[in-house]
Amino acid sequence: MKVVGRINGNKNITLSNLDNMENKKIAIIGVGNMGGAIAVGLLKSGFVPASDIFVADRKESTLKKMSDLGVNTFQNNLEATKNADVIIVAVKPYHIEGVINEIKPVLSPEKIFISIVAGVGINELGEMAGNDIPIFRVMPNTAIALQESLTCISANGNTDPHKDYVVELFNKLGKTVEIGEELMAAATVLSSCGIAYALRYIRAAMQGGIEIGFGAEMAQFITAQTVKGATELVLQSGNHPEREIDKVTTPMGVTITGLNEMEHKGFSSSLIQGVLASYKKIDNSK
Repeated sequence: MKVVGRINGNKNITLSNLDNMENKKIAIIGVGNMGGAIAVGLLKSGFVPASDIFVADRKESTLKKMSDLGVNTFQNNLEATKNADVIIVAVKPYHIEGVINEIKPVLSPEKIFISIVAGVGINELGEMAGNDIPIFRVMPNTAIALQESLTCISANGNTDPHKDYVVELFNKLGKTVEIGEELMAAATVLSSCGIAYALRYIRAAMQGGIEIGFGAEMAQFITAQTVKGATELVLQSGNHPEREIDKVTTPMGVTITGLNEMEHKGFSSSLIQGVLASYKKIDNSK
């Protein structure tokens, strides 16, 4: 069987790698939804002090929010990155080439370059930044602000000395999976888009809860906590979801009646088709 990825937990770091974990200054270019969530997650995790985080963005209002958190703020990308050991770029795909051209004077094989730019491959990034630059392509989701992201990581051939550091950084912000870059589009759909899919289920279940008698606030709480419990059952046991479903579906019971009605209306099929549609959208945009 071909191994296409590796799941990382809170793995132990050897003493030989410990020095590489400490005292790295991190620059984040683009602190919108994702870049800002990373900055917040880093601060909450204590992985790096606020004084060692440098953020750059064009919007003054965004920089004001970041400044209030104690991080260093810049409107100039080069200024933000010149003293950083790690550069995280979280901008729109059509901005990436311009950003790299701006910061190219400070890029070097000693600095770690992390791209969270959707749809731009490692080879393309290497052509822009230089093929000797250690480049990681990373796809987290917005739960990173709560240290609950699922982050997928792939890398070029120059990254071995830095891999433990990058994995540990994103493990502080949730869980990580190392994958081949050919799976990055699929990871974007299943993890990043997947947050929206899960939230849409929560919204729909809430609406059903309101219809059967709960207030909106109570329906939201019950649904969200139930979904959290369901995910923990799978994550902690490692069981297939159907095994856990079997535990609550008694013969002629209310659960199996509801599940069969959902399937009759296309619940699983529509979700699968939504995942495939999002994937095709990425594929067609290349």
